[in-house]
Amino acid sequence: MSLSYESPGRASQLAPGRAALHLARAASLAPSPHNSQPWFFVEEGHDHGFEVHLDDERRPILTDPGGREAVIACGAALFNVRMAVRRLGFRPAVDLLPEPGNSAFLAHVGYAAYAPATPDETLMARAIPHRHTHRGPFGPDPVPDTLIDDLRDHARAEGAFLQVIDEPEKLGLLADLVRTAEDLHRADPGHDAEVGRCVGPDGVPAEACRQHPDRTLLAGRDYLGRARRFGGPYRKCPGRTGVVAVLSTPYDGRPDWLRSGQALQRVLLYAAAHQVVAAFHTQPLELPLLRSEIRTHLTGGRFPQVILRFGRTHQLWCTPRRPPAAVLTRDGCPVRW
Repeated sequence: MSLSYESPGRASQLAPGRAALHLARAASLAPSPHNSQPWFFVEEGHDHGFEVHLDDERRPILTDPGGREAVIACGAALFNVRMAVRRLGFRPAVDLLPEPGNSAFLAHVGYAAYAPATPDETLMARAIPHRHTHRGPFGPDPVPDTLIDDLRDHARAEGAFLQVIDEPEKLGLLADLVRTAEDLHRADPGHDAEVGRCVGPDGVPAEACRQHPDRTLLAGRDYLGRARRFGGPYRKCPGRTGVVAVLSTPYDGRPDWLRSGQALQRVLLYAAAHQVVAAFHTQPLELPLLRSEIRTHLTGGRFPQVILRFGRTHQLWCTPRRPPAAVLTRDGCPVRW
């Protein structure tokens, strides 16, 4: 799906609602668990403001029972909105959780002072339609250490911490915890069915899941039941696992989930702008005891929010997105061109 923006000089001349459609298109390209897209957006009319809301009915209940991952996904969508506003030539005025009694109303974004986008903001905004989630081994090309350092800085700018897990003992522990969580998920018929239902023309592309899910050091989601079908241990490609990292935050409330989502997307977009993609392995974070193990033994007391791998690959699949008219409303009605 392509993403286009109006030039900053024309922002004030946009037809009513047109800028909001551009923001909704950008927001919809954020990552989400099983491509669930658990969000909807509200325009205040004449582009006076843009709201990000959690659509709890689209949340995978068994994968994300507490809604933490859905809020993180909405935080990633919010970061895309911020970059889209910057491309229009304005600073975004963001108010997180503006209505204390409405936990689904996650953020309000307004247009503040005019200011040209920085080179990094332009780079990340242009990367929005090119960021894709990867599944399986990466190619042989390494990720430069300098880029990893930059990704750490970008996460820190959003109030999160990106920690590379490269010590053999810690990497082995994380792999064991991911394996344990994935085995528990696969043994649960309800969870197995929920994951399987996410594959298809409106969800995760089947082509992206055809490889055996256990080919890297970190076990992947078994969307197509290939592990059950073939059984037994599978030959891994440890050299193609890529750089393993954990994104964490000092606290674990709803604002922290939103911040970690923004940090995640900032990292993903900067990586995508440098031809690096990510794969997700958040299974142990969906089980409280295993998440606590990661917090205690790997993140120094910080709350782990996302587990991911970075690498390079030429095999990418675009996941479908709902069109802006399906996710953007005004006065309770869909907004159209």
